[in-house]
Amino acid sequence: MEGFKALGLSYKNAPIEVREQVAFSEAESAELLMKLKEMFSLEEALLVSTCNRTELYYSSNDIEDTDILALISSFKAIPSNKLANYFQSYSSAEASKHLFNVALGLESQVLGDIQISNQVKRAYQQCADLNLAGPHLHRLMHTIFYANKRVVQETRLQDGTASVASVAADLIGGFIDNINSPRIALIGLGEIGQNVLENLGGNKASITLVNRTKSKAIRLAEGTDIAVSDYSDLDKVIAENDVIISAVSTSSPIISSRNFDGGLVHKLLIDLSVPRSINNNVEVVPGLSLYNVDQLTERTHKARKAREKAIPAVRNIIEEELNNFTSWKNEMGVSPTIQRLKSALDQIRKDELARHKKLTDKEVELLEVVTKSMIQKVIKLPVLQLKAACKRGEAETLVGVLNDLFNLEAAEVEKK
Repeated sequence: MEGFKALGLSYKNAPIEVREQVAFSEAESAELLMKLKEMFSLEEALLVSTCNRTELYYSSNDIEDTDILALISSFKAIPSNKLANYFQSYSSAEASKHLFNVALGLESQVLGDIQISNQVKRAYQQCADLNLAGPHLHRLMHTIFYANKRVVQETRLQDGTASVASVAADLIGGFIDNINSPRIALIGLGEIGQNVLENLGGNKASITLVNRTKSKAIRLAEGTDIAVSDYSDLDKVIAENDVIISAVSTSSPIISSRNFDGGLVHKLLIDLSVPRSINNNVEVVPGLSLYNVDQLTERTHKARKAREKAIPAVRNIIEEELNNFTSWKNEMGVSPTIQRLKSALDQIRKDELARHKKLTDKEVELLEVVTKSMIQKVIKLPVLQLKAACKRGEAETLVGVLNDLFNLEAAEVEKK
């Protein structure tokens, strides 16, 4: 198994102005992964791109961080020297542990954020669809998903109101409290947009949905009092509503100060997009309030304190499952030795049977059964000892002993 590595940036070391430049849509993610596959012959690669991070996980001993960074820079048309200081690299077990921490919400801006688990699952599905998930990555991801299930069942890491979507809903609730017949427009109905919609349930406002794919908005509004508008009527929607929530995936802002050139307005704008979909220049408009992802996250600190108490239990789960994964990986490393040992013993068995030419068919059949059973019993203890040595980190020594005792490497060469 080639070295497992990770390279990426997050909100911890990169401001939103940098993160939005290297955010990848689903289509862009697929394109970048295919370029990596073609250029570097990668067999395993996973790209996680959210509003808070862009991280690439891959298996290779030959690729340097500078190679990956150069490709990302070229793809996004950004000089690599403007990104280098923000990207951090991880190797081997450190990379695996980091992916555990990310997927389980320990690295999220909103501690325990449930959205990140789904985002990582989608990233995994994408790399699997592109044939970029080998045995190592498949096993790692399923171990992470099992660990996440344990975190949900055994800890309180995800308890309370701590997601950006729920905080946005709380902010909106306070804003519309003193407005008669308040109106809310939700633009963009991806996962984050849908999460906001779920959190808006029960408030007194009328809600309008706007989505590039109108059929999706119609489906979500079905059976409710929620209205649906065409994306082409965006300017009209912005003018008519008191609260504008934008969760659109876009490379440039779709809302700017030009939408509010009628003087004083009393509106709340919430930008949940990365890259940002609302231009900062709206802040010069009198009476208008704008919040972006980073600002909303600051409001989650109270819930974070409650969730922080669960961190030790979550770390214990990660350690246990990471150890299980490492044991599996080590066992996979000694699997060729086990197979060579089985082949060597089976060849001895066959050679011995071949010496006895006068056996009847019935006798040969009986001896086949008996000798195969003997080989299974003989090999059982060495296999168990090898697996135990894997867990102790001593497999290499035992592999060497078995190779010497049974001359396995020479036998493998002769076989070829």
